[in-house]
Amino acid sequence: EIHSHFLIRSEQQQKQLATCWYGRVSPLLTEEAKAKECRSVPQLPSLSSENSWYPEKEQQVLRMGIAELEERGRMSYEEDHHLGHGAIEEDLQDLGWYHDGLTRHAAEALLLSNGSDGSYLLRKSNGKASLFSLSVRAKDSVKHFHVEYTGSSFKFGFNEFSSLNDLIKHFANQPLIGSETGTLIVLKHPYPKKVEEPSIYESVRVHTAMQTGKTEIDLVPSAPSLGTKEGYLTKQGKIVKNWKTRWFTLHRNELKYYKDQTSTEPIRALDLTECTAVQFDYSQDKVNCFCLVFPLRTYYLYAKTGVEADEWIKILQWKLSQIRKQARRRDGTLNP
Repeated sequence: EIHSHFLIRSEQQQKQLATCWYGRVSPLLTEEAKAKECRSVPQLPSLSSENSWYPEKEQQVLRMGIAELEERGRMSYEEDHHLGHGAIEEDLQDLGWYHDGLTRHAAEALLLSNGSDGSYLLRKSNGKASLFSLSVRAKDSVKHFHVEYTGSSFKFGFNEFSSLNDLIKHFANQPLIGSETGTLIVLKHPYPKKVEEPSIYESVRVHTAMQTGKTEIDLVPSAPSLGTKEGYLTKQGKIVKNWKTRWFTLHRNELKYYKDQTSTEPIRALDLTECTAVQFDYSQDKVNCFCLVFPLRTYYLYAKTGVEADEWIKILQWKLSQIRKQARRRDGTLNP
């Protein structure tokens, strides 16, 4: 009888009461929304020491009732506000070019080795659960773009799609996208997550150890750092100190520059394993200028914007850190 005022209620009243109690702990409900939901629902009795006249058993029943109602309210709230990222994950698993669990490094390796210009795939981003990455091959580099699921729609670039099907239809029409570097890419070929592989294996004919005395500690996995980038930079000449704009591409541990974006043969390829430093430069009286220091020459470059210069410096410095880390591993000075 003590609890009949909240236990014996219609389903609608229970839902209202549950929403009211869930609103007490959810920061997502505004004060106005809480008031609206709770307006027609009587307040539950307090379980403070002032109401110690409740028998202990009755207080336990009341707490159980409140806990059940809070859980109902939480489930109802999430259902009403489309917080079902799990359902989207299930739908994406049916998408032939969604690669669940593929890292940025693996995506670049896959598209560069087995894809073609315009090949792309969708994967999870390293950030929050609602972010995905569209990895696209553009000639000799791979670019990554965010696709965000808001809970009710997908955001890609300047467009917003109300459903996953609308997003897929958009890609079926081979859209043209542009990056901040000015590169235009046509999304032509979705890269499948399942590729047929031949079950052909070579027979072992020679099997002998090339070193002795090594243990499993000496087995250090290594791979080239793949982070790629391309774009126009203006470079200072070696002899005549004039400035010329060139097309630069960063792939593995090589920085190549061409006369322009259409050229097929590079003017020069710089081996980053020989580079000792990459940093902003203020000696050339140029805005957005940075330099690459090599033993025999320092290359001075500048970008159109500070953001672009910062991106080049960050990825080149990251490359150098990876090269040095691998060198230390080979020398045995860094534990695996």
